[in-house]
Amino acid sequence: MTEYQPPGDSSGDPSGGACGDPGPAYDAVVLAGGAARRLGGADKPGVRVGGRALLDRVLTACAGARTTVVVAGPRPTARPVIWAREEPPGGGPLAALAAGLRHTTADRVVLLSADLPFLDRRTVRGLLAPLGHGATADGVLLTDADGRDQPLVAAYRTASLRRELAVLTGRHGDLAGLPLRRLTGSLDLTRIPGPVASFDCDTWDDIATARARIREHGHVLDEWISAVKDELGIDLDVDTGVLLDLARDAAHGVARPAAPLTTFLVGYAAAHAGGGPEAVAEAARKATALALRWADEDTPDATDPAPPAGTAPETRPDAG
Repeated sequence: MTEYQPPGDSSGDPSGGACGDPGPAYDAVVLAGGAARRLGGADKPGVRVGGRALLDRVLTACAGARTTVVVAGPRPTARPVIWAREEPPGGGPLAALAAGLRHTTADRVVLLSADLPFLDRRTVRGLLAPLGHGATADGVLLTDADGRDQPLVAAYRTASLRRELAVLTGRHGDLAGLPLRRLTGSLDLTRIPGPVASFDCDTWDDIATARARIREHGHVLDEWISAVKDELGIDLDVDTGVLLDLARDAAHGVARPAAPLTTFLVGYAAAHAGGGPEAVAEAARKATALALRWADEDTPDATDPAPPAGTAPETRPDAG
């Protein structure tokens, strides 16, 4: 088990900071096999954390991959993938990696296990960034809270992996049963601390820890929004603070039921305008201004704007 560290200052953790550039093209290989003995043989990739299967959470984190290969038996997933199986089935991580690499074409590959509940796209970008132009390392991996390497939360040069797999195959005749460190020990690796993103779920206690964390006050909204977007097939980053402020203003200035109805209408208007964060922000700005104007009329000292200078007084017959 990778030890869990409570969330806090994200310095040194690639899951913190701004989203930044999407980075270089890459493929992803997700290892989702294994007997899950410490979970009593449960279907670990299908165990839900925050309403989503662990495998689907990992697939969301690597959604930017050009090709995603899952090494396991086929199952329904939230995103399209290519399925592969190691030979023999259950042959271990090196055999599974070799099976997955056969379907990749990008120069860089992200290698992930299927039990990482806190992995996100920002972390994946952080792993790929050091392999950019001019870099010489064979790969980049996260280390956990104890400084231990986590080679299944890593990005590698595809050519380096294929080279070392060929060496090991020539030396042993078969990759089945060989530990992953036989490969990573021969690579030039860059290490990045990532105690939260590298937290994996090997036991039911780990599952309970993950489920409790996402319900903490500082995380629950982000987790819920990510889950809803995944469920609805929406790939859109928006300023949740703007929408929450809008909901508050509509609830306080108009009526409580106005909050969900207004945010729905803002989403519909943004979609009608072509979608995207800018469209959401503009629709939210207009609706917020309307809610504030609405509320202003209900204050005891509310006054209408004064007529322009020189405007004649009201002369309607019923004026008085």
